[in-house]
Amino acid sequence: MKGVSEAISVEGVALSPIVMETSGLDSLKLTAAFIVLAGGVLLWGFERYRTNFSKSEFLVSVVLAVGIFAIGLFPDLFEAFGEILAIDRRPFAISLITNVTLVGLVLVLFARTRNNQQSVATLTRNLAIDQATTDDAESASVYVVIPAYNEAESIRSVVESLPDAIGGYVLQPLVVSDGSTDATVDTARSTNAIVVDHPINQGQGGALRTGFSIAEQHSANIVVTMDADGQHPVEELPRLVEPIIDDEADYVVGSRYTGVDESNNSATRRLGIRVFTALINVMTKADITDCTNGYRAIRATQLDKMTLSEERFSAPELLIEARKNGLRIKEIPITIAQRAAGETKKPKLGYAFGLTRTIFVTWLR
Repeated sequence: MKGVSEAISVEGVALSPIVMETSGLDSLKLTAAFIVLAGGVLLWGFERYRTNFSKSEFLVSVVLAVGIFAIGLFPDLFEAFGEILAIDRRPFAISLITNVTLVGLVLVLFARTRNNQQSVATLTRNLAIDQATTDDAESASVYVVIPAYNEAESIRSVVESLPDAIGGYVLQPLVVSDGSTDATVDTARSTNAIVVDHPINQGQGGALRTGFSIAEQHSANIVVTMDADGQHPVEELPRLVEPIIDDEADYVVGSRYTGVDESNNSATRRLGIRVFTALINVMTKADITDCTNGYRAIRATQLDKMTLSEERFSAPELLIEARKNGLRIKEIPITIAQRAAGETKKPKLGYAFGLTRTIFVTWLR
């Protein structure tokens, strides 16, 4: 082993020799272990490429193998790196490089995981969309998209309460069961609604995007979204679509705060909605009072203009996208009733964080 040893004395007392600096690994076994490990990593990457044609995994394995091989046979290379960063000790330089590499690999793993999740979500929505037959529209239509997750107790009454037509437009209910595990699908199919089912839960935003795609395929003129729990009174539906029919707006959303709020939301949730609404108004120069209301009507031809990717907290995304794309937005007073049956599906933990993330991500992109 290369190195310089020097006896140091303090006040005349001789201390044991200290190794000041080394060059190369001092163990042939350790060197051999690094070489074997590098070979194993490289073989793993080659096997992944051979069986799965994964170029990214092969590239990562090559980079890791070269790094491990360098540590085993050419550790002095890290001293040069250490000198650049004014690091005196080789082990610290090696540790720094390996940790930076590890962080990079973790970020790559997160990105690949997210890409896989998005691929599964797209496949799930496409499977649901394929369940809806595509017929040529014979007359102007309003599609009422109703996302439903385990709403078997209320879905029938919601669908059957809808009128057959509004303002000369044929009304078509469209229920998107978002991976329901109860009798939601069977109950909905006993009505006149088009019913599709996500095999995997995608969240309200994912269910709405599925409904939007089906409505567009069926050449809908207006798309309405409403909850499956009975909180959105059907008698107020004409007031939502009339501004679009009269060409006064492209996006009409209801407000419980200029109307009637019987939802029994907690004081904390009510305060949170007002805070997030004020934030959206400041960021987009809008003038709304209820940013989380899911009772809305949209001109169908405007849906393609909006970039929608949110899976859970879709209401702020839709509003901000509508504002960014120049849609004429109108807010009307509505009533939010108590849930007819079942329990709320809104998350108790992370709700504020989710809304904050959605608002800023949508605004920045």
